[in-house]
Amino acid sequence: MIRYSVEVKGIVQGVGFRPFTFRTAKDFNLYGFVRNTSEGVLTEIQGEKDNCDAFVSALKNNPPPLAYIESVKITEIPLKDDYDFVILTSREGIRNTLISPDIGICAADIKTKGNRRYKYAFTNCTNCGPRFTIVYDIPYDRKNTTMKEFKLCDKCSREYEDPYDRRFHAQPNACPECGPELSFYAEGKILTQDPYELFGQFIDRGKIIAVKGIGGYHLACDAKNEQAVRRLRDKKLRYDKPFAVMMRDLDTVEKYCELSSEERNILTSPAKPIVLLKKKKDYDLAQSTTMQNNRLGVMLPYTPLHCILMQEQEVLVMTSCNISDLPMLYKDEDVHLLQRRISDAVLTHNRKIFRRMDDSVCIVVNGKTHLIRRARGYVPEPLQIENNDFNILAMGAQQKNTFCLLKHENAFISGHMGDLDEEEAEKCYKEEIESFIRIFEAKPDAVACDMHPDYVSTRHSLNYAKIPLIKVQHHHAHFASVLAEHRINDLVEDKVLGLIFDGTGYGEDGCIWGGEALLGNIKESRRVGHLLNFPLLGGDAAVREPWRTALAVADIALGREYALSLFPEYKDASGTLLKAGDSGINSPFTSSMGRLFDAVAALTGLRKTTGYEGQAAIELQQIMDESAGGSYHFDIIKDNNMFIFDWRHMICEIVSDLKLNIAPGVISLKFHNAVVDLTVRAAALTAEGNKRRVVALSGGVFQNDYLLEKCAEALEDNGFTVYSNEKIPVNDGGISFGQAAAAAYRMR
Repeated sequence: MIRYSVEVKGIVQGVGFRPFTFRTAKDFNLYGFVRNTSEGVLTEIQGEKDNCDAFVSALKNNPPPLAYIESVKITEIPLKDDYDFVILTSREGIRNTLISPDIGICAADIKTKGNRRYKYAFTNCTNCGPRFTIVYDIPYDRKNTTMKEFKLCDKCSREYEDPYDRRFHAQPNACPECGPELSFYAEGKILTQDPYELFGQFIDRGKIIAVKGIGGYHLACDAKNEQAVRRLRDKKLRYDKPFAVMMRDLDTVEKYCELSSEERNILTSPAKPIVLLKKKKDYDLAQSTTMQNNRLGVMLPYTPLHCILMQEQEVLVMTSCNISDLPMLYKDEDVHLLQRRISDAVLTHNRKIFRRMDDSVCIVVNGKTHLIRRARGYVPEPLQIENNDFNILAMGAQQKNTFCLLKHENAFISGHMGDLDEEEAEKCYKEEIESFIRIFEAKPDAVACDMHPDYVSTRHSLNYAKIPLIKVQHHHAHFASVLAEHRINDLVEDKVLGLIFDGTGYGEDGCIWGGEALLGNIKESRRVGHLLNFPLLGGDAAVREPWRTALAVADIALGREYALSLFPEYKDASGTLLKAGDSGINSPFTSSMGRLFDAVAALTGLRKTTGYEGQAAIELQQIMDESAGGSYHFDIIKDNNMFIFDWRHMICEIVSDLKLNIAPGVISLKFHNAVVDLTVRAAALTAEGNKRRVVALSGGVFQNDYLLEKCAEALEDNGFTVYSNEKIPVNDGGISFGQAAAAAYRMR
């Protein structure tokens, strides 16, 4: 006989770990107990040594499907007078446990007539349902969630207490007798008819309905009704950016979109993210759903309420309930306050959402899933930064903000916070930071932030004045995020090449960087190449008006006279802006690849002004004629040990093609191919210092799936190993993780 203490850390609460442990112990005739602690799950087992070892093997190798085991510590301890195996109540203590993300529904009960949960919108079990959005505190027990307001009925209580039941200690467990209830509001009052029927009636009439989900409210309308979708755009003040949709099932998805096996797997995974899929040619949804975009953001129903609603619907627009660029609404009072402005009705319920959480968004490139927005289904599952002994709070960027709380080796990245320009977004950002610090009990030893002095995130870092402040250059944070995610830079002296292409980042020389070649490691890097600088005429206004960037590059490449002839509708403004640029007035220099995409889009006449970030570049990709061939050409000039990626000859080539009436789609392809060619040549030129012949690709420009795919293929064909962000966004949503990683290495 032997007795083991088995301490398991990781995501082991709220995922059926204790009933799994109980059943496994019974199978091997073991005595002892299992309990939740604030560090994870503690088990003591006693029995024959072979059986105890078999138990440990089963725990390590075949845990519940949603569990994530970080570590298992086994200690032999003295025997006790146990004669059974039991589940004990949770033990309080230091908060070192991990919390499960919210998980998409798995139960079939809601579709089974005669089942007491038939069409019950709050059905869940230990393998599915809300987690992080309802938890106040840990351990993850019902008393620490928003479900504490609902007392279990006798039937639910028996399920909750039965270790052999799949609802054993499922904290959100409920049924129609004891759980949350739906309400349908319209015209300022509650309508008493069946909420599901009312929803269908309103959708059929072309109405917009605010629907309460797991992490906030969505706005829903019929994705086939052009008038309804246009009206939704007007109400959200979102005139160009594509909407995501929810489809009934995989058969429906295949009706409208191309679907690979990898895309099928991620659509149906427990995380249930939005997946950006290629539309089929006979696509017949409302044109205003995606505007001119060739991809459609698709998600499957992931809550019982969604599943019930979608039984009678094929495709619904399902977009965040907010006014454009503001945070997603999740509090009932906020939705009702704005109800008449943003929707015709509200389908809601009385289970509170404690934490706002947007839908995650991903794309599959070269068979790999790349998260574009990391939120529901993934947060707060940690990423690992090994051998770190500190608590570090990384503040993130200004746009697409996330923050990261690094507690020793666990990096907890927040959900998508959005752009911090708005007061409401900043308020949410500060509140969520304090919530993470409290719930993960990780008082920061240091703070990491961007170098940009005017970022809200940078200013907020000054509130932690008594601890070290580590400033991490924007593009190094992108670079470090790839290296840390893939753990490819264990030795700090190793040199890896980073090609970081994005729109805006404050550079070490005070210029705005964005087309960078960096050589280094997680801790630090040096700039070895960049795009030839050009002025942003009018400063930030050039980001919203790509014609200004086109004017600037044309002036440099082709001369003042030609530049002034480009945009006759802006003739007076063009002269004024160029003179201001000559004097350095409100015309900061940039090396931004994102802005170069803007310039090409404006030169082709595709997009002179934009309605959302990255619109010109996105639409430039959308018109690309992949059946064409050819490529433009960047010159690479070495100047004082710095490689300058000179685009002037390329701009001349583009203008020549325009004069020959070459189609914009061909110009787009040749420009994209020029960028691919540039990455290979830049990598080859720095190969001498790049000892491992490893290239990291990051920055928002690499959200472009064509560019990411072709760059990776071309680099690999030339003998390089290529990495890019997968589990975290390649855009500024991944900055905080890179900041945390860089700060951790510097603090060593």
